[in-house]
Amino acid sequence: MVRNVVSFPPLDVDAVRAAIAGGETLTVEFKGEERQKLGDRELIEAVVCLANGRGGLLLVGVEDSGMVTGARPRHGDSTDPPRLQALIANSTQPPVQSVACTVEIDGQPVLCVQVENSPRVVGSTRGMYQRRAVGGDGKPMCVPIHAHEMLAHEIDRGAVDYSALPVPDATWGDLDPLEFERFRRLVRESAGYGDRVLAELDDQDLARALGLLEHHGGTVVICAGALLLFGREEAIRRHCPTHEAAFQAMRGLAVQVNDFFTWPLFRLADEFLARFRARNTEEEIQFGLLRISVPAYSETAYREALANALIHRDYTARGAVHVQWQDDQLEISNPGGFPGDITVDNFLIAPPRPRNPRIADAFKRAGIVERTGRGINRIFAEQLRFGHSPPDYARSTQESVVVVLPGGEADLPLIRYVVEQERQGQPLTLPDLQIVTELLHQGRLRTGEVAAVLQVGEAEARRQLARMVTRGLVAERGGGKGRTWHLAAAVYRELREPAAYVRVRGFDQAQQEQMVVSYVAAHGQITRGEAADLCSLSPDQASRLLRRLAGEGGPLVAVGDRRSRVYTRRA
Repeated sequence: MVRNVVSFPPLDVDAVRAAIAGGETLTVEFKGEERQKLGDRELIEAVVCLANGRGGLLLVGVEDSGMVTGARPRHGDSTDPPRLQALIANSTQPPVQSVACTVEIDGQPVLCVQVENSPRVVGSTRGMYQRRAVGGDGKPMCVPIHAHEMLAHEIDRGAVDYSALPVPDATWGDLDPLEFERFRRLVRESAGYGDRVLAELDDQDLARALGLLEHHGGTVVICAGALLLFGREEAIRRHCPTHEAAFQAMRGLAVQVNDFFTWPLFRLADEFLARFRARNTEEEIQFGLLRISVPAYSETAYREALANALIHRDYTARGAVHVQWQDDQLEISNPGGFPGDITVDNFLIAPPRPRNPRIADAFKRAGIVERTGRGINRIFAEQLRFGHSPPDYARSTQESVVVVLPGGEADLPLIRYVVEQERQGQPLTLPDLQIVTELLHQGRLRTGEVAAVLQVGEAEARRQLARMVTRGLVAERGGGKGRTWHLAAAVYRELREPAAYVRVRGFDQAQQEQMVVSYVAAHGQITRGEAADLCSLSPDQASRLLRRLAGEGGPLVAVGDRRSRVYTRRA
């Protein structure tokens, strides 16, 4: 098999110094050689450890304390990087790609080995398997990989699809014909989003088309995905014992409903959607001649969040998918963290990475979820267009994904504005909704803060803001690093009281000067901090305003040194 060439960022003195200054992490390991040379075996074990983590950088010649003592030559009087890279590849299985080089730090050579992030579990040719993890003391260390962890590791990295794994003991009789018919019904009811061709196939051809049957020596073998999607309940318990889902309803701390199921996934999705509809309230709001139905929770957002939990859960881990209905929020969680390199800081822009691709494909072809794989974006958009706060993934960990859909009182003026824009053929995109909602809450934002909300770079954030300025949604104030963004006056008139726009936009120079002079007339003096609070300015901007007023012929005079300076009326 031809392996793809892995590209590593170039290393220079500054990059190595920065890595050393940051100390040992899950992706940086130090190996000192002050007392003795690091043997090939120890070096390979360190490489294996990093490869089974997230890849990273091995620095030989740096002590655990971060002190640079220098790396010893490995090939005579020097170290030959290509030769070392070949040693690493030949001593690991599957072979680990790496890039080695020597960088001089404070007159000492540091051997730098950049290690790939391997999707497969890597071991040394001696049979040693370990991974990078946080130890009991809170510091990174290498720990053994146990046999039961290896499958989960490769599923998480996308090297193995659990739903495609054959289940040798399962038979066709373990699958329920009613579940195949359920799939066909979902396709018919999907308003064209499902794959109608599949609905015309018989049960076995349908399972083959979804990639859920394997042929081994003329024998049909059932895959795990077939059991999870179409299996009988007793067969699922026997062959997929970790699968479980729970629907819970809470009122305060009291549990009203606490039901657990081991049903196939399409049946679960049907049942949990029916329970949602039974509990979800809806209010009809009249805006002039416009009548709008405002649900407590968006059904689309709930359906996408539930499907994500069922599709992306780790079926090698024990635990249940939980749907918990609380007084003012919905909480949906599943075992297994975000797959691959997806995190809460990039999931809106990261390419789709389903943990169980064949289950994900079946849900898409049934018409249950977005075919583009951008379900999280849809959840965000639906929450915001119905006047609620964005979904909250902050409680997610490496072991589970938790999404909270906030409920409570909806922002009715925002709903009206969004619907009116849609009726005019100018719907707000997800970035539009994110920025408008954040500005409503925060008043003003800097470009970097907008970029963080959108999970993009500042250049892309500026382009989005420029489009919104052209459309009349936002306006800018100031320039350079001090530039801030706020909602345009016309939008504020729609969404908030007119006075709020004046407070958020700030005041022009003449207004600021008059406010400061009036404050001094009333209180006798003013400090820089008081001027900043009064006029909604930064400390530097307040200083410039006060210096201008205390200039030649100005109405104020500065009294005191720099630390205790105040400004009073000129005599």
